Amino acid sequence: MRGNVVTPDEIEGAVAAGLPQAVEDLKRLVAIPSVAFPGHPEEPVRAAAAATEELLRSTGLPHVRQIPVEGSFPAVYAEAPAPPGAPTVLLYAHYDVQPAGDPALWRTPAFEPTEIDGAIHGRGAADDKSGVISHVAALRAFQGRFPVGIKVIIEGQEEYAGERLETFVEQNPELLRADAIIVADCGNPSVGDPAVTTSLRGMGAFTVEVRTLKESLHSGSFGGAAPDALAALIRMLSALHDDHGDIRVPGLPRGSFLGSGPSEEEFRATAGVLDGVSLVGSGSLADRLWASYAITVTGLDVPTVSGAINAVQAVARARVTVRVPPAGDPKTTVDAVVDFLRQVAPWGVEVHVTDYVLGSGYLADSGGAARAALNRAMERAFGRPPRDVGAGGSIPLVSTLVKQFPAASILLFGAEDDDASIHAPNERVNVEELRRTALAEALFLQEYGSATV
Repeated sequence: MRGNVVTPDEIEGAVAAGLPQAVEDLKRLVAIPSVAFPGHPEEPVRAAAAATEELLRSTGLPHVRQIPVEGSFPAVYAEAPAPPGAPTVLLYAHYDVQPAGDPALWRTPAFEPTEIDGAIHGRGAADDKSGVISHVAALRAFQGRFPVGIKVIIEGQEEYAGERLETFVEQNPELLRADAIIVADCGNPSVGDPAVTTSLRGMGAFTVEVRTLKESLHSGSFGGAAPDALAALIRMLSALHDDHGDIRVPGLPRGSFLGSGPSEEEFRATAGVLDGVSLVGSGSLADRLWASYAITVTGLDVPTVSGAINAVQAVARARVTVRVPPAGDPKTTVDAVVDFLRQVAPWGVEVHVTDYVLGSGYLADSGGAARAALNRAMERAFGRPPRDVGAGGSIPLVSTLVKQFPAASILLFGAEDDDASIHAPNERVNVEELRRTALAEALFLQEYGSATV
């Protein structure tokens, strides 16, 4: 390090020594229910922003502050100037979390972080408060004397409205400009299996509403002739896939992923697929998960079973999410799906589509000095070099970073793993995986600074 030479052994020792504090910091952060969705209290989200600000100050970064993001919760920003001739690295994560969902499905309370068998359980423990803490733990290893310039941006509403930070990036490019960018919002296929995510699917989402009647009607008096909006919507949604689970919408072909994916046995175990239930779609699992389109119905507005009444429904709604291959265009894809739903709508029903959300995918260049430095760092931290993997999920911010900073190397890795149950009950992060991820990041900062002298 310029003016402060630190060996890999010293970095490894510093990260290990700081791990107990990092675990306590993670527990404190997970205990804050920072759900930035409408209808949830805002105070915990702001409390998480304050806690994140405090954590970044503890790393020795000289400039830390909250910055407003229009229409969203504040982001937490920090920076340290680069030593002469050194590159600058931007670190990204988010402090907001998904809603906990049904408490009955959690084995431990969602916002009471619990350590069991070397893992921290709680909403956000992996996605993405582990990303916040991996940055903090890596930076603490340098005691304020960093080998590269550091910029940190921790977002406050990624799970609900991440496109608002995208606008902020477009309006404030110099604030975030960097030579390399670490996005700590993903992870490895399994614990101890190092990977760099080089492919992200884009996404589109919309709400489709079907109307058939002025108001719902008694099913005994009118059923059999009155058009049921729910039945119409079910027919429309089921038409999106054929009997094998492949998409029937024209213009959405299956793609191909060049790297290796999970085996069917690994995938079934990770996904918890029940015995006797088949997987859907065709082609390799890597193709299906990382390089092809996928359509999922993520919500329905219909009467609940417990609240059911004997009525023909006048209106029914569904939220539909489409995952788009990196080279695909989200708007064109969503337009194709919406046009198809209108074409297959039965009985002349009214179809209304609202609440569009779009986000582009990403395909990385796996070369360059930054990736080479990360490969060396991850090999030391994990005992073997990383492999390239794709992600079926979307991080729309990444495509914005690519457009704004085309010369920057964007590196996606983190402490999550496929068994971490992100966005689901019983989310957890493995503590050893958190240590290895923080170590890999710290070693990368040292390697990258040295490699670019």
